[in-house]
Amino acid sequence: MSPRPFAIATLALLLLAGCRDREAEAAAQAAAIAAANEQAAVEAEKAFDAAVADGNWALAKAQGDIVFARWPDTEAAARLRPRYEEARAKGQAEVEARRLAALWTYQSIAVKGGQQVSAAIHAKDPLDVDGSGPRPVQLIFRDHPEWGRSSYLVLKAGDFARPCYRGCRVKVTVDEQPPRNMAANRPDTDEAIAMFIEDEKALWRMLRDASVLRIEFPTRDAGTQVAEFEVGGLDRARMPKWD
Repeated sequence: MSPRPFAIATLALLLLAGCRDREAEAAAQAAAIAAANEQAAVEAEKAFDAAVADGNWALAKAQGDIVFARWPDTEAAARLRPRYEEARAKGQAEVEARRLAALWTYQSIAVKGGQQVSAAIHAKDPLDVDGSGPRPVQLIFRDHPEWGRSSYLVLKAGDFARPCYRGCRVKVTVDEQPPRNMAANRPDTDEAIAMFIEDEKALWRMLRDASVLRIEFPTRDAGTQVAEFEVGGLDRARMPKWD
């Protein structure tokens, strides 16, 4: 064999060996990455299991989300998938329960004769009741040692219809139940733009196991308006004398 063909054959062998080395190196790197991903997914799976054992469904959902986002093709992800949907549903329910609970505010204030306690919630959407733009509407349940128990709507602007100073009616709807007409009264005072719903005990009872409360009321400047309240997060224990 002449020197030239021999050199060409040798070069070819070297190139082939180099290709095989690179392929082997790439395969080794891929295997190492896969092993690292699997291990990381296993750790997240353990965290998922621990959260489930603790009943912390929001954390379990978050751990499952991490596994499926980062290591979707691992064995750990395959093991998690059948259990994830329950955790996701319960986790979302926990988040929603916390959101609804946070919509309510509670106060206990020392007043003459004892403590005034109250539970208050803002309407889901502000309302424009006088043309000045949407403003909050609030529903308050109050227990006062001297004035007793009351429930009332509060506006930040505008006013209720003038006939309500003598007494009017509002339409109250709970979830998909038929609406109920309830007596209401706007006190003749400028201290607050408030209107009492007179049967406060009945209104309080209506909130038990309710999700949405809608109150349709007349205004002075914008006709009839509807305030919608997401009431499902009410902590009834904060108003102990009402039940």
